[in-house]
Amino acid sequence: MKSTLDVLMARLRMKQLQLLIALDDHKSLHKASSAMAMTQSAASKALAELESMLEAPLFERAKSGLVPNQFGHCVIRYARLVASDLTSLCQEVADIRSGTGGRLAVGAIMGSIPEVVVPVLGQLRESHPGLAIEIVEDTSARMLALLDDGRLDLVVGRSIVSDEPSKYHYHPLGDEPLSVVVGFDHPPFPSSEVTFADLAGHLWVTYPGTMPMHALLQREMDLAGAPMPVSAISTASTFVTVALLRHSADLVSVLPAAVASLFCDHRMLRTLPVRFKSKSQTYGIVTRKVGVLSPSARQFIECLKERVSLMA
Repeated sequence: MKSTLDVLMARLRMKQLQLLIALDDHKSLHKASSAMAMTQSAASKALAELESMLEAPLFERAKSGLVPNQFGHCVIRYARLVASDLTSLCQEVADIRSGTGGRLAVGAIMGSIPEVVVPVLGQLRESHPGLAIEIVEDTSARMLALLDDGRLDLVVGRSIVSDEPSKYHYHPLGDEPLSVVVGFDHPPFPSSEVTFADLAGHLWVTYPGTMPMHALLQREMDLAGAPMPVSAISTASTFVTVALLRHSADLVSVLPAAVASLFCDHRMLRTLPVRFKSKSQTYGIVTRKVGVLSPSARQFIECLKERVSLMA
């Protein structure tokens, strides 16, 4: 390994990493070389040199064009990280020079946003008024892919959904309590307490099978001795779920309690008195083990920890 590292440190050029990214984007040596303003022969030579340094082929020919193999996927992922880190470096240097505050990109699962992420963002904006902040709300799995590519600085979510959770640093923040919700105009239930068995025959807005909330709903239905709802509507979007519930008086779904409370306060949803028998999964701060966090990302993480400790 040391000899390979020595070779890369001595001979690797940024142009070769940029070519890998272009090949991954365009699936064609001709298109990639054009995008890089290189001749095709120069691009072919640069790729061959990189493969020689790594002592492994990186691409295979397929009907769709050049397709990265397992070595290629690995090297391309790190090439994107290097490119992203260099972009961040240039941006931060420019921001320091101009007196502004840099950039922070955060991914967050929806249950963490109302009571944890948003207050911390407000605190950070007060101390860094020039900081450019990007927030991505999605599933943990999708956000981890963005984290791997260097497009996010950190994720407030779950590393356990990854095939390789050990490649991340993970600091737990807390649980994500859930509520069963209906639209505000949904007819009232006759009983003061509703069970999952009572809701088995209802139409549900569910979540994709890869999401922890889908597994939790399935577990609750099993414990209630009821079948998993057969739903024609499945979405990972909070906005889609709330919009569907508001406009359909016969739909029911599950939302993080903090999110449900926000929409109930605005008379858009109602929570049902349903008790959960199983515990939702813990979520926390997820960062890459490779790379260095920016000062703003480190401060954001410290603010997150302080916020959660105050809420405990």
